[in-house]
Amino acid sequence: MIPCIAQVTTLAGSFADDVADYPAGGCTTIEVWLTKLEQHLESVSPEDTRLALADRGITLIAAAYQGGLLLSQGEQRKVHFDHFKRRLALCQQFGIPTLLLAADNPMAHDPQAFGRAVVSLTQAAQWAAGFGVRLALEFRAEAFCSCLDTTLSLVEQCGEPNAGVCLDVFHYYKGPSKPEDLDRLTTRNLFHVQVCDVAGVPRELITDSDRVMPGDGDFRLDAVVRKLKEIGYAGAVSLELMNPVLWSLKATQVTELGMTALKRLFT
Repeated sequence: MIPCIAQVTTLAGSFADDVADYPAGGCTTIEVWLTKLEQHLESVSPEDTRLALADRGITLIAAAYQGGLLLSQGEQRKVHFDHFKRRLALCQQFGIPTLLLAADNPMAHDPQAFGRAVVSLTQAAQWAAGFGVRLALEFRAEAFCSCLDTTLSLVEQCGEPNAGVCLDVFHYYKGPSKPEDLDRLTTRNLFHVQVCDVAGVPRELITDSDRVMPGDGDFRLDAVVRKLKEIGYAGAVSLELMNPVLWSLKATQVTELGMTALKRLFT
């Protein structure tokens, strides 16, 4: 498994700040926050950006995230897909192999939603294949696709080899996922993993800002780790924390703490 840190964990810093600070904190594999990269490229050329990454030995292993693709319709759908295609080009330009897709928030109960989502995911995967990019669909506790089981079914019915799952343990524990859902994971359908922990907050009430370092909270992460080892998962395991307290700290300190937590989790 490849330990990495998501740039949202140091959201207050710029892309250039992270490129300078992450290696100093022991992290050279990054889950890109696409908005940071897009803002960076407004003033710095892609060539200079690639040189800076190479000079520091940094690998951009995944990009977060694209939303709005599964359930949008009409003009809204066109807007989301146009944005998606621009981001696919960006991933291709920087050799980012995996783009994370966020499940849409439900607008209303719609019995046709699952079928529409399968069609949209299939089309998105086919577009992504043209750019050499994999799509990792992330379920979200409050979204239309709220559990691991539904996400895996969407991916299976999509049937495209470059469509898989992003397992975010925050949403796994907050939402309706069940332990037996983990049994459906394989190295063919699991494309990315995001980890965190939460301490002292009921699952129904937890929010992103409650995320803490793995091992500092109440999540039973051992079951997830066992499953990853059992199936031989060799992809990225990303620390993803949206905690304002961490955003106020130096990025080097956060990355040092994060890498230590990740290594402890998987030993």
